[in-house]
Amino acid sequence: MASSSKANLAEQDEGEEAEEIEHFNDFTLASSWERFISEIEATCRQWLADGPKRLLEKGAVHLDSSDNIYKVKSELKNAAKIYSMEYYFEISGKIAHWNCTLHDLQLCFGVKEFLVISPQSASGVVLDAPEATKLLSAVSIALANCSSLWPAFVPVHDPSRKAFIGIQNMGTIFMRRFEADRIGSQVPIKFMHLEGLYELFVSKFAYCMSDHSMHLFRVHLLMKLTYQTLPNDEDNYDDIQEADTESAKSETSPGCDNPNRKHWDDDCPWNEWYSAEDPVMGFDLVVTWSEKVVESSLEMAEMENASPHEAEKWILAPNLYPNLSKGDRIGFASQLHLLVNALEMSFEAPFIEDFVSVENPGSDNLESTMVIPPPTVLDRVLKDLFLEDPQLPDFAKDEHKSSRAIKGAPVESLFAQFCLHSLWFGNCNIRAISVLWIEFVREIRWHWEESQPLPKIPANGSIDLATCLINQKLQMLAICIGKKRELNEEFEDCIGTKDNASANMEVIATFCLVLVPLLLPVLFVTDSEQGEKMQEVNKVGDESSSFHAQSQAFDEKRDSLLTPEGFNGSKTVESKFSANAQDVHSADKSTLDSIRRGSAGPVGSMKLLKLCQSLHAPFTQSAPLMTEDMHEERLHAIETFGFSCNFSAQLERETLSSDMSAFKAANPGAVFEDFIRWYSPRDWENDESEAKGPSTDLTEGMNVDWPPQGRLSRRMSESGNFWRKIWDEAPILPASEQKPLLDPNREGEKILHYLETMQPHQLLEQMVCTAFRASADTLNQTNYGSLKEMDTKMDQLYLTMASTLRPLQVNLLSNTSDTIEDLQRLCVVFEHVEKLLILAASLHRRFRQVPQISEAIFSNYYNFYLPTMGIGLADVDTQKEFDMKLQLSQNERQVVSNMFTPPTANQSWRKVLSMGNHLNGHEPILREIIFSMHDNASDNHYASSSPRDYQQDTETYRMYTCGTSNDLRGLLSPLRMLAIECH
Repeated sequence: MASSSKANLAEQDEGEEAEEIEHFNDFTLASSWERFISEIEATCRQWLADGPKRLLEKGAVHLDSSDNIYKVKSELKNAAKIYSMEYYFEISGKIAHWNCTLHDLQLCFGVKEFLVISPQSASGVVLDAPEATKLLSAVSIALANCSSLWPAFVPVHDPSRKAFIGIQNMGTIFMRRFEADRIGSQVPIKFMHLEGLYELFVSKFAYCMSDHSMHLFRVHLLMKLTYQTLPNDEDNYDDIQEADTESAKSETSPGCDNPNRKHWDDDCPWNEWYSAEDPVMGFDLVVTWSEKVVESSLEMAEMENASPHEAEKWILAPNLYPNLSKGDRIGFASQLHLLVNALEMSFEAPFIEDFVSVENPGSDNLESTMVIPPPTVLDRVLKDLFLEDPQLPDFAKDEHKSSRAIKGAPVESLFAQFCLHSLWFGNCNIRAISVLWIEFVREIRWHWEESQPLPKIPANGSIDLATCLINQKLQMLAICIGKKRELNEEFEDCIGTKDNASANMEVIATFCLVLVPLLLPVLFVTDSEQGEKMQEVNKVGDESSSFHAQSQAFDEKRDSLLTPEGFNGSKTVESKFSANAQDVHSADKSTLDSIRRGSAGPVGSMKLLKLCQSLHAPFTQSAPLMTEDMHEERLHAIETFGFSCNFSAQLERETLSSDMSAFKAANPGAVFEDFIRWYSPRDWENDESEAKGPSTDLTEGMNVDWPPQGRLSRRMSESGNFWRKIWDEAPILPASEQKPLLDPNREGEKILHYLETMQPHQLLEQMVCTAFRASADTLNQTNYGSLKEMDTKMDQLYLTMASTLRPLQVNLLSNTSDTIEDLQRLCVVFEHVEKLLILAASLHRRFRQVPQISEAIFSNYYNFYLPTMGIGLADVDTQKEFDMKLQLSQNERQVVSNMFTPPTANQSWRKVLSMGNHLNGHEPILREIIFSMHDNASDNHYASSSPRDYQQDTETYRMYTCGTSNDLRGLLSPLRMLAIECH
């Protein structure tokens, strides 16, 4: 019984204890306010325990405005309201004054890490003052329980005021309170001057002093001023020009026009085709003074008159065009993109005229935006293309070393200029290009029919096979026009007009009666005697000598100094000429029935096989010029029929026959073997080597090794040899009397037929190659100083263009080819380089005297822009902005100061100069000042409750002000008192 009763009592006691536990009330968390403080405390303890590194691993957010500032966020609930608490911290670093990467609260109050607690509402601020105080108290209690020294801030008032209240436990007997506010309008005049701001700061701790100027306070001062260059605003410029018209007229002398407004890139090479926005909008100059100790408001007034050149640091910050790094296409790149689209559409029709005719079945596919410019625009373009320039441009001037790797046309040539005009003609659509090409070919035909020289085409007798085929055809046509003009002029000179027919007959009669009898003895004399006889002939009367000179000039004009090479690789005859060699007397002079004509001089000591006379090299006609397609046709024929001596001779029959005729005229009595020894030495096999020195003078009695021992090669000695057949049929005629190898009329018509019947895709392929090369060559002429990064990008651009355009150069493009996509990507690469080059040119123009500034700015922007150059413009991150601060040295300050040109009278009236520290008449657009008061704790009214050993110097008061003057439009700019610290 006893045991059971004890057990019942034990069970009863346990039930009573369990009942007491269930109804236990914890009075430490009795209210929602106290639970709110506990929640803040728990969050802060967790952040303190994690530390910065752990918080980064948990996903702390990086602030875009700073390099090493991060934040974490937590939501808190108090009653029906939800608050957001953010913790801002830095991984490393030290808080420095005027650091541009600081958070506003860090700059204002000089703190490193801090908390911000705000309601989750539309405004994000606490509008009720008691609520703000209560919220700040809760955070302060929670931080004190955590033994944390973090300052805490609460946003208050209207959001536009950017007002805060804050508190910080200093870990001592001191408690720091923060207050920030802003005056957005009707700024008191005294607060626009340093003297008034100084008195405002002093009034925070000098409570009973009515006149602060009579007392001295050691106030520490830091000041930062920001200046900004005047923007290049066209509207502003026009207003200034209109306002200054009267004064300009009075200063300008009569008959002189007022200077027109100039754009920044008027002297840049791309200005002929488009005008680019200046990528550099201006510069901000940040001037900072070292810390000063001011004791009176008079010192502040003197400091307001101080020159910015006395400041400790000058920091330059460029303001670049906001779309510079974004996807807006500019200049050549945008038009090249349209040209590539036109190339893609060029496969839809077989003829150029189909894109112009409205009856074309595929005309419905042409967009309505493909408009054709009016005839006036077309006439202006044609006039610019065919404007005769008395002096041909230097096609190799400023040409990039890799430019010729692109099979286009030189930038100054006629076809290259046509391509550049096409980029902007009708916004570069296929219809506009077709219209311009048709009129372009018509103009070329007019030049051909009227024998007018083609402009911008060198008629130097050569064809550049490294250029595109159209450019080669135009070069060939220019040569044909020149030959045609020569034939016309010679025909007119020989025939004359009916008015002077009798005069021509008199000249001919004089020639027959006077010169012929004198020339007869010369026909059968040796070379040495011929010179003496000709001297006698030259003594004839004025009319006969004049006629003789004209005939000689005519022959020399028709002769060519160039001789063809042998088909087996023999050297040119120019290296064998010997001007001082004398002919050996022939043993049988009576056999000569003609004189030597068209001789360019003896060839060393070579002698004719049948006659002991010097072998003379003839003047020969130049080899017929051929374009690339003509060479390809000839090579294709050789590959088809196989290479042989007879077949190669058939291909070169006209040239070979002309050279043989000239050789016969220069060497009377020569045989076929003599021609082979001179023309193709590899086909003559010597038994003994011939003497290579000059011919022997017979007057000295020296013997000559003659006749030379040797024989023809096997291929030349075969029966029925085609070369020997041509030799037997070749007449004896010097080059001046032969029919020209190049028939200008036939070749000219063939070229025009090619231009008029080109397929659209063939035209567009060559236009794309030439347009890319000409655009790059135009940009390459830009003077941007010694920027190595820009040189590297230009080199890479040319190499990229050469590899991408190679399928177009060998005619491998089709309408299903992937090359179109490659060309579109090439346009993106071209645009990136073009933007960088325009920026480099703008910076170089501004800092010619101190190129190190432009190099530093461009290098920083290049590194900023480089990650975006490998992707499409649509993928460029437009959120990140370029921000750079460059500290200037003493020798660089004057150059930057000159950029702040004094404002004109018309500009000055727009400004109300309410602040001092002017720089060339410019007042700062922003002035930031930090006032601080340092006291010893034992010397103030807190000393009675302070420990005796607490003697350190403490910043007891701090005020940060940020202010501007009135703007030009009469609107008051704000003066922000962001922070006022009170102890």
